[in-house]
Amino acid sequence: MDDSTLVTIDEIRTAAERIRGVATRTPLLRWDDRTWLKPESLQPVGAFKMRGAYNKIAALTDAERARGVVTYSSGNHAQAVARAARLVGAHAVICMPRDAPKVKVAGVERDGAEIAFTGMDSEERHALALRLVDERGLVMIEPYDDPAIIAGQGTCGLEIVEDLPHVTSVLVPVSGGGLSAGVATAIKALVPAARVIGVEPELAADAKASLESGTLVTWTAAETGRTMADGLRTNSLGPLPFEHLRRFMDEIVTVSEDEIAEAVRELAFRARLVVEPSGAVGMAAERSDAAARTDDDDQRVIVVSGGNIDPDFFRHILAGQ
Repeated sequence: MDDSTLVTIDEIRTAAERIRGVATRTPLLRWDDRTWLKPESLQPVGAFKMRGAYNKIAALTDAERARGVVTYSSGNHAQAVARAARLVGAHAVICMPRDAPKVKVAGVERDGAEIAFTGMDSEERHALALRLVDERGLVMIEPYDDPAIIAGQGTCGLEIVEDLPHVTSVLVPVSGGGLSAGVATAIKALVPAARVIGVEPELAADAKASLESGTLVTWTAAETGRTMADGLRTNSLGPLPFEHLRRFMDEIVTVSEDEIAEAVRELAFRARLVVEPSGAVGMAAERSDAAARTDDDDQRVIVVSGGNIDPDFFRHILAGQ
């Protein structure tokens, strides 16, 4: 795959104009004298996914919208596609795992999307979505392996640089790679010297294995299903995000389940933010020093990617159980 396939900063800027007034321009919240939080948990659907989903669906032709759209997701992309489809007047079908958090299922239902439940394996959900494309003529909205999705998620990185031009490092969660690829692309285009550090759970570290080996590595659903961070349970990076990360990401670090839970508590009590485990991995890396700073003047942004957590599970984590 050559560089001509990679998303450009101009495409990210175009996406920023397209999503303006739909996705929230989230603020940078000061954590301490050299650290800021980018709380994507404050997006209308509770996660960054609104950026990419709306950028993709709003760019469809009238004929494509009339056919309806389909996607596969454990929850946050599902909610974003449901919302974006409703806003442009398109029917949406969402393939979700049966064990998806109830709060995410409820979000999809609120926007009137049709839900098709499947097993835990993301490949099973993908297969069902592809079958619906064939059977019903629906338009596929990929969760991460699509240039329009990557460009939309990249607007998060664009905003970081606009609000903190002297940023020197960014911590971003890694799952299928749409967010991390988009953010890394924007940061490196605008502040080439800044370090972009991906973070994923130790129990779902396929992206780290992929970058270290130089080839896509796949983990099984049984392996990735062990982490509480349900939004980071993809079996493998998408091929297109992988190419972006190979070029623009400096490293990927991993965090333990205990570190993720402690980060959820820390964000709740100190930042007054409701954050799901997937959105807290960057803070987990910061607190555990997994992503060591290069110098004392490092100006760091931690992307808090989402806040859609089941209330009972949230209480469980806050209680330290």
